[in-house]
Amino acid sequence: MTQIAKAVGVSSATVSNALSGKGRVSADLVEKIRATAAELGYVPSNAGRALRTGRSNVLGLVLPDISNPLFPQIAQAMEVAASNAGYGVLIADSRGDVTTQTQAIARLIERGVDGLVVIPRRGTRIGSVSCPVAMVDTPSTPGNTVSADHWEGGAEITRHLQDLGHRNFLFVGHDQASNVQNDRIGGMKAALGSDTRHQTIWIETLLNAQPDRTSLGLMDHVKSGVTAIAAVSDLHALRVLTELQTAGIKVPQQVSVTGFDDLVFAPVVTPSLTTVHMNMTQIAQIAIAALITEIETPRTIDPNIEHKNGAAVSHTVKADTSKVSMELMVRASSGPAVSPATPSPNGEIL
Repeated sequence: MTQIAKAVGVSSATVSNALSGKGRVSADLVEKIRATAAELGYVPSNAGRALRTGRSNVLGLVLPDISNPLFPQIAQAMEVAASNAGYGVLIADSRGDVTTQTQAIARLIERGVDGLVVIPRRGTRIGSVSCPVAMVDTPSTPGNTVSADHWEGGAEITRHLQDLGHRNFLFVGHDQASNVQNDRIGGMKAALGSDTRHQTIWIETLLNAQPDRTSLGLMDHVKSGVTAIAAVSDLHALRVLTELQTAGIKVPQQVSVTGFDDLVFAPVVTPSLTTVHMNMTQIAQIAIAALITEIETPRTIDPNIEHKNGAAVSHTVKADTSKVSMELMVRASSGPAVSPATPSPNGEIL
């Protein structure tokens, strides 16, 4: 910056103001200073800025399982929202483990992030940490900052299937410890009419009981009269589709199938999957905006609040809007209910 100041014939403070957009510097002089900076190959020092401001302008993002195709999409939405606000993002993966999640949070704090966005592993609580935290989970999670309205999304699925005439349902979850999955199935059940029947299976429970199991046993449910199967995610809906199609069951002519999350493959599988779309852009914008407001708002230290390393122990950031509506995406995997499939004398489904 001193070199730029000498080349232009101004003070270093004027150069700083021109490059940062602060202070009173004429437009012509700003243009001249920036052109000179480009010629000299000037690159702002984030480390220097952090020393001066006390902030790194970097946020941490902790994901529960980056191998799940939902979470890279969320990560991209978070990165875009943070970048638009002038922040970078460091990503950590808890790999579905609570201990790893705690370690990931600690590593990001050690690297000097200004705040954290955490999508918790299976709805786990986040303990006190030394920076603001935005929690992206389900509304039933205490301390939640923002989330999709998973309960209402589940209800939308059930109402859609009932409008098609379905009265015998199978709900497919994966993990009973997940707040999100419980809210989705809770919404599905809450919207059921009095003239309906339903059953719920949990994949993890089935596999823990029988580790060598390859089937979800869907044929038994179809034989008992189930005409609609609603899964808590598109990944599990894809497993349902595969098992039914392998058994010769036509979807949706004999059984309708729905998913959740509107993952990238949902529109292109055969049949295309009826599912619920999550507005990840809006969720990311709310979470990042709430977090940055907390970071950039000067705060006084209350002597009655617990402190750590001289700074007030952070709390989960709250946002004015905590629930974001989900959108039902009706596609080819759901259709009008027909008479329940019945087994032929040789055991095949007719």
